[in-house]
Amino acid sequence: MAGKKHPILTVLLILGATALLLCGTMALVLTVFLPSSNFSFGEKIGVIPIDGSISDSLAITSQLVTFKKDKGIKAIILRINSPGGSVGPTQEIYREVRKTIRSKKVVVSMGEVAASGGYYIAAAANKIVANPGTITGSIGVIMHFVQFRELLNKIGVNLEILKSGEFKDVGSPHRKLTERDKELINALIGDIQRQFEEGVASGRNMTVEEVQKIADGRVFSGAQAKELGLVDVLGNFQDAVEIAKKMAGIKGDVTLVYPHKMKLGLWDLLLDSVARSATRMLQSMRTRVEYRWNGLLDHRFKESY
Repeated sequence: MAGKKHPILTVLLILGATALLLCGTMALVLTVFLPSSNFSFGEKIGVIPIDGSISDSLAITSQLVTFKKDKGIKAIILRINSPGGSVGPTQEIYREVRKTIRSKKVVVSMGEVAASGGYYIAAAANKIVANPGTITGSIGVIMHFVQFRELLNKIGVNLEILKSGEFKDVGSPHRKLTERDKELINALIGDIQRQFEEGVASGRNMTVEEVQKIADGRVFSGAQAKELGLVDVLGNFQDAVEIAKKMAGIKGDVTLVYPHKMKLGLWDLLLDSVARSATRMLQSMRTRVEYRWNGLLDHRFKESY
C-alpha cells in the first residue's frame, strides 16, 4: 500500500541501494586487483624510486609535491639506489625533501648503493634505513676533464680560441690545465664540498666539523654508516615501510602508491636504451662537477617496481 502511495520514493530507495552495492563492489575490486592504485581505500604511503645517475630533478621534485599535497598519502618513502650525479639536480631534490618533512614524514630506504649525491638526498629525510651491506657515504665532489690535445695533433687538427678572459676556456679539451686553472677549480670544488657538508650536517643534526672528519670521499657499508650516525636503522624496504607507518601513526595494513609509469613498447624500450647509452657516452666526455661515486657502473643500480 505504501509502495503504491509513494512510487517515486520506492524507486529512489532501490536506486540508492543499487548505487551502494556498485560502490562496494568497485571498492573491493580496486583493493584486490589494484593494490597500488591512487584510487585505493584506506591508509596510503607514497613511494618514490630514485634509481641510477641523478641528472635531472623535475620528475622527483614534482612527485614529492604531488604526494605532499595529497591528503590521502600519510608518509613518503624514498627508495634510493644511486651513486649520485649532477650537483644542481641533487640539491634541488634535497631542498624539496627538506620542505616536504615540514608537513609529512619522509623515510629513506637504501638499496644496493646510496652514495655521494644519493646520500646527500637521503640526509634530508626524517629517517634513513640501510641494509648492512649498502654502499653509502662518499661525501665529496669530483670533476672530470677530457683531453683531446694529443689526438688532435696526431690527426693534424688545430684549434684557434679567442677569449675575453684568461679562464674563459678552463677545462677545454684542447689544452692542459695550468696551475692557476687548478687553483681556481679547487676553490670551486671546495665551495661545493662545503655545501655538501653543511647539507649533511643540517639533515643529520651533526656539526659541520663532525661531517668533515668523514667527508673525504670514502664509502661506508650501511653498518659502518650507522656507527657514524649517517644512518638510523639497519633493515630492508619492508622495515622502512613499518617505520613510516609508525611515524605517521598508521595501524594495520597500508597501500603503497608508486608514481604512474607509462608502459613502453619494445621499440620504445630499444630507443630509450640507445638514447641512455649515447647520453652516458657524451656525459663522460664533457667537463662537469658532480656529487658522484664512480666505484661501479650505473646500470647495476636499476631497480624495477
